[in-house]
Amino acid sequence: MKHFLSSLGKKLFGGINLTWPKLIIAAIAAGAFTALMANIPALKYTSFHAIVVTFEMWILFGIIIIMNSRSNLDSAFKCFVFFLISQPLVYLLQVPFSWQGWALFGYYRTWFIWTLLCFPMGFIGYFMKKGKWWGYLILLPMILLTADSYSLYFSDFLFYAPKYILIWLFCGCVIIFYPVLIFENKRIKLAGAIIGIGIVAVLTVLGLLNPPIYSTTLIVGGGENGFNENSRVYLADERYGTAEMRYEAGIEDYLIHCDFKRAGKTVLTIEAPDGRRTDYEITIERDTYEMKKVGE
Repeated sequence: MKHFLSSLGKKLFGGINLTWPKLIIAAIAAGAFTALMANIPALKYTSFHAIVVTFEMWILFGIIIIMNSRSNLDSAFKCFVFFLISQPLVYLLQVPFSWQGWALFGYYRTWFIWTLLCFPMGFIGYFMKKGKWWGYLILLPMILLTADSYSLYFSDFLFYAPKYILIWLFCGCVIIFYPVLIFENKRIKLAGAIIGIGIVAVLTVLGLLNPPIYSTTLIVGGGENGFNENSRVYLADERYGTAEMRYEAGIEDYLIHCDFKRAGKTVLTIEAPDGRRTDYEITIERDTYEMKKVGE
């Protein structure tokens, strides 16, 4: 295992002959792959969609470019050009398939700012190749950005399990192993790994102590929908969360509120005092749901 990690680190972070043609081809491939992930609806709530919305994979690409560059300026220009090609391409390839059309490029503004920042980040990042202890301080902001993704995707994993397991594990592994693979100094390797393990452990505990909950109102208007204070409401499978009836003083009527704990399909039942039941099939996602009355 130790030999494998050493070989992987030397090859990935310094053993690639990163010519300009290779960089441009890689930028086009990264942009095209990301656009493909964005355009496949079935991948929206999976690890494969992460590259569309968060930084962790792009941070990996950036580090690979930095560690395989020949100088500070070479690193700065290559990082800048890679993102200058790949990011607009992501949006360009989505335009024909998006209801927003060319308006989709409005989201590129943020990525363009990050692209401009890639020049100084690439220049400074090259100093990691010096192998000094302060090289880890240069790497640390990239680790913390990845840690933010780890927190997000661990929460999503808890809600969608087993979905998101790949991106969650990827983030956790690179937080720990970036310093091990990048640096030659054993003390930096050890200290970096220990810090990484600490970050992952803390975020994991926080995630377990604060499990994801999607709170939403499903039905408003008890009088219109046949329920009142004497009705009973519940989910068929309590693993998906809880349902309760609430009185809303603002509208002077009852509503049904749910706290969903995981994604999937279940049935919401409204049981009237006389025993009559109305069932709704609910498909739950992280931040949305679909509900259909059974029998309609």
